[in-house]
Amino acid sequence: MRSALAAVFDGHARRLTMQELPVPEPRVGEMLVRVLGCTLCGSDLHSFAGRRKVPVPTILGHEIVGEIAALGDAAPLADLAGEAIRIGDRVTWAIVANCGECFYCQRGLPQKCERGVKYGHEPFAPGRELSGGLAEHCLLVAGTQVVRLPDELPLEAACPASCATATIVAALEAAGDLRDRTVVVLGAGMLGLTACAMASVRGATEVIAVDLRAERRTLACMFGATLAVTLDALPEAVARVTGGHGADVLLELTGSPAVFQAALPLARLGGKTVLVGAVFPAAPVPLALDQIVRRNLSVLGVHNYAPSHLLAAVRFLTDTRRRFPWAQLVGEWYPLSEAVEAFLAASSTAPIRVGVRPV
Repeated sequence: MRSALAAVFDGHARRLTMQELPVPEPRVGEMLVRVLGCTLCGSDLHSFAGRRKVPVPTILGHEIVGEIAALGDAAPLADLAGEAIRIGDRVTWAIVANCGECFYCQRGLPQKCERGVKYGHEPFAPGRELSGGLAEHCLLVAGTQVVRLPDELPLEAACPASCATATIVAALEAAGDLRDRTVVVLGAGMLGLTACAMASVRGATEVIAVDLRAERRTLACMFGATLAVTLDALPEAVARVTGGHGADVLLELTGSPAVFQAALPLARLGGKTVLVGAVFPAAPVPLALDQIVRRNLSVLGVHNYAPSHLLAAVRFLTDTRRRFPWAQLVGEWYPLSEAVEAFLAASSTAPIRVGVRPV
């Protein structure tokens, strides 16, 4: 049996071991892909650092692009858009493979499928070890929704589609119509820059990005923000651009309780706050329930996304590839054998994304 090199995480913080793992033949409904590249998401960094528990041993990485290497019997012959797929095609896929039949699949939450397989988060199972992006191959199980990538979308832009971009599609769906609205984007990392760009394209009048780091505030303005400020300066900025009414939408992408508490009072009457960034344990946040009620506020949580959001994400990146410099957000690529070094680089404050790819 063939083998594939993989960087395996065993639960010990800041440690990966390089292992040769068997490459299985795809079974009914499955695909085998050769990994072309994987960018490191914030949740990967939390897992690697020990701040976020995942079942182990596992292969981290879920912002993946691959090339179809083999198809099992009855494997899908078309992607989410209905386009034919075949061996050699470059694809990305939804982070959760879903059954389509369970309680949550039937209620519009396929990302919470009771029998779901979540790429980059699964513990080893016999013949099913290759389920993450930090490996030479990845096995796509039955129920995985794939999107064939257009040739004009570079690897650097395409990798984040299956996490950051698709998640923001889901978050803005929850936020509702953004035309002529004021949107506050809390955090100008990959999620935040994507949110700025998407809110701008969807017709928001004002997009206010918030970040401590000046270089990220500058980037936010390149990606559609009309204003970029620190958290301390946010109340004055919101009051000024809204005539004192408050923001229509707050997108909380940092996961910081302090940021949420500081920003929530800035929502207008009837405003929406969409929480996305809190994917690791943090201190509880006190809420004045009478203020939620009296101000007609909506506070929504969005975790992962449905397959339709992935298709929309790929189309958005393709349509805006000349308007926004997506490819520049991947600061550096590391070979798979240097995956630890890639994590350490990604944990610094400089890059928006760091990528890993087999050599």
